[in-house]
Amino acid sequence: MNPLDDLFTLKQYKNYPKVTLTEFKGVLNLHLGTDWIQGGMRLAHPNEIVFDYVQQMMAWMLFNQHPCHIVQLGLGAASLTKFCYYYFPESRVTAIELNPNVIQVCHKTFHLPPDDGRLTVIQADALDFIASKQNSPDIDILQVDLYDQDAQAPVFDSVEFFQQCADAMTPSGILTINIFGEQSNRANTIANMQAVFDAVVWLREVDGGNMVALAFKKSPQIDFETLYITAETIRRSTKLKATNWVDDLYAWMQS
Repeated sequence: MNPLDDLFTLKQYKNYPKVTLTEFKGVLNLHLGTDWIQGGMRLAHPNEIVFDYVQQMMAWMLFNQHPCHIVQLGLGAASLTKFCYYYFPESRVTAIELNPNVIQVCHKTFHLPPDDGRLTVIQADALDFIASKQNSPDIDILQVDLYDQDAQAPVFDSVEFFQQCADAMTPSGILTINIFGEQSNRANTIANMQAVFDAVVWLREVDGGNMVALAFKKSPQIDFETLYITAETIRRSTKLKATNWVDDLYAWMQS
């Protein structure tokens, strides 16, 4: 069956933006009723991360190879959730998505596995979920990619939001966030993160305007020789462009 036909077999939750799909050069793209791409999957390699900015969201791997709990706010096409589930078999992986239409199509069409002892996909508001974790912080890695159907600016990027994120994370926790959109104020978002986290760095812009930043609850010790060795190991085992991340961090340090 053509994956685009799968949408006709799914129940539509009318109170939420509808999911639409397009295919281009072997990549199945997810949209929320607009032209903005919310995520993609290479049909021949469904567990591969297609877009460079989504790969950059994994840059925390340079600093933590054994997280206990990875949380994704915003499911998209489930690229990050699937990747973390398959490449970190000892980790718990939790994804939070408000739109049940997105969750349905990810399970049906984007090869998202069913929940089990390690994987949990929750239909909920990301802010409510983060607030619920503040009294029992156990998130080692928090990946934030929250956009509405128009993708004009991040849904949450205030000091209060980042403080709630930090409060839900372990002392060595790392947050990655995609900053994108015509109405985004990157400087303001970065400043709000810096008001909360011990260290904030960002990578070069890729994929037509996406910029990924990393925030650390505890500032890491950066040894670039070690980082390049780690990056090469990541590249060989996952095909992620990890050495580019270290290049970007080095350029950021020199700026």
